[in-house]
Amino acid sequence: MSAIDDLNAELAKLPGIGRKTATRLTYHLLKQPKPTVERLASTLRTLAEKVHPCQKCGNMSESVLCPFCVDPRRDDTSFCVVEESSDIDAIEKAGEFRGRYHVLGGRLSPLDGIGPEDLAIDALKHRVEQVDATVEVIVATNPSMEGEATATYLSGVLKTTGALVTRIALGLPVGGDLQYADAVTIGQAMAARRKMPE
Repeated sequence: MSAIDDLNAELAKLPGIGRKTATRLTYHLLKQPKPTVERLASTLRTLAEKVHPCQKCGNMSESVLCPFCVDPRRDDTSFCVVEESSDIDAIEKAGEFRGRYHVLGGRLSPLDGIGPEDLAIDALKHRVEQVDATVEVIVATNPSMEGEATATYLSGVLKTTGALVTRIALGLPVGGDLQYADAVTIGQAMAARRKMPE
């Protein structure tokens, strides 16, 4: 196998990148000056060496604890559970959540061989049990079959802790058009409806 084929194969493993895009990226990199390619390689090496999961919540961090875990202004009685670290960015951009995060490291997917023991569920339960107050656990898994199964499983596991377990509302996006929404999305929007302000 040539160096070009090796790079194509590695790039094609990235999410959202197929063989054609991988080949296009490979040839783009081949056209770049050597210092540019070396800088990219160095950045990837540094990423692999310095970034690791936070020891408390599982978020990706260069420190032992991530910025959210060391921030004293965050609410210790509220946890937002996400599948991956990248989900935290989306929630933070909304500016509505000021509690702590917990990254599961994926979602339940029996077909892919991913069970509860493969996710950071026991660590979440332990964290919730350590708080000397009523805790709300907001389950913010993706609205997929696996995400829903994970949310249901978490609700059962956390029942014994006395925590209030809630699920983010699912449904139509702002600016969305009803005629283009699928039946599942409309059903979720109907189930999550709320009273209009008077």
